[in-house]
Amino acid sequence: MTEPISTSLLAAWNTYGQLLAYVAGGVGVLILIGHYLKLVTTKDFKSRYDYINMHEINLLWYGFLLILSGATLYANTLRPETTWMWFFVWLFVSLMVAMIVGVIVQNVLKFYYPFFIEKRLKKLRYTPRTSPDGRKMKLLSEEEEDVYLDEGMQAEENAFSVDYDVWIDEISGFTKIEKYNGRLHALQCSECNYQTLRVDREEVIQEATTTEEGELMKYYTCTYCGHKERKSFAISKLRVEQEA
Repeated sequence: MTEPISTSLLAAWNTYGQLLAYVAGGVGVLILIGHYLKLVTTKDFKSRYDYINMHEINLLWYGFLLILSGATLYANTLRPETTWMWFFVWLFVSLMVAMIVGVIVQNVLKFYYPFFIEKRLKKLRYTPRTSPDGRKMKLLSEEEEDVYLDEGMQAEENAFSVDYDVWIDEISGFTKIEKYNGRLHALQCSECNYQTLRVDREEVIQEATTTEEGELMKYYTCTYCGHKERKSFAISKLRVEQEA
C-alpha cells in the first residue's frame, strides 16, 4: 500500500477521470440551464405552475448531484504522483465530504426549499390572466364559478379532490378554467416547524344535503417528525336543480 503508483497508471487515471468529471459536471450544468430556460420560455402561468410543482426540486437535485460527483472525481485526479495508501485516503476523504455536502443540500431541498416554492406557486396561480384580446381577466369567487363548472367538476370540488379556478373576461365573456390538485401542498408542521405536513387520508363524517352542509375530516401526518393531526372542513350544500 505504501508503494508509489506507476506514472503511466496514474496518468491514465488522471486523464480519463478528468474526462468523466467534465462529462458529469457538464450534464449537471445542462440540466440546470435547461430548467432555467424552460422557466423563462414558458409564458402560460398555469403551465409554469405545473412544471415547477412537478419537476423543479428533482431537477435541482439531479443537476447538483452530477456537478458534485464531477467535482469529487476531478479532485482525485490532481496528484502528479502518490502512493496507493494516500490515493485511497484522499479518495475516501473526498467521498465523505461529498456525501456530507449532498445530505445537507438534499435536506435543504426537501424541508426548506418548499417554502420558497409555495410562495412562487401562489403568485403564479393568482396572477391575473390575459384574454386573447389582451384584457386582464377576473378570478371568480367560489360561488360565482359554479355557473361555469359542470356537475362532475362541482362534485370534485365538494370532495376536495380537485380545485378549479375560473377566469373571465368581463367584456368578451371569454373564460378559462384551470384545474389544481385539491390536496394542498405540504403545510407547516406545528411540532417541528418544517413544511412537511401532508394529507394522509380523508373521511366524510356527514354527507351534505340540500338543507344542511356536510363535514369532511382530513387526517395529516408529518413526513419528517411523524406528528399527526386532523382538521374538519365543511362540504357545501347540494344544489337543487331548477325544473325547466
